[in-house]
Amino acid sequence: TAMKSGDDVRLVGFGTFSVSARPAREGRNPQTGKTLTIAASKSAKFTAGKSLKDTINGR
Repeated sequence: TAMKSGDDVRLVGFGTFSVSARPAREGRNPQTGKTLTIAASKSAKFTAGKSLKDTINGR
């Protein structure tokens, strides 16, 4: 619910989830080579916290 309204979600010791806006852009159909427009969208983005990074790297 928080991310849906555009807020970040922080889990202490794990990381941060945030919403990233992707602008509209032109793409190409690989089968036909025809140009098409890809609509703007929002996607989830995750940034690992220091504690998680340290655990993965064996520190």
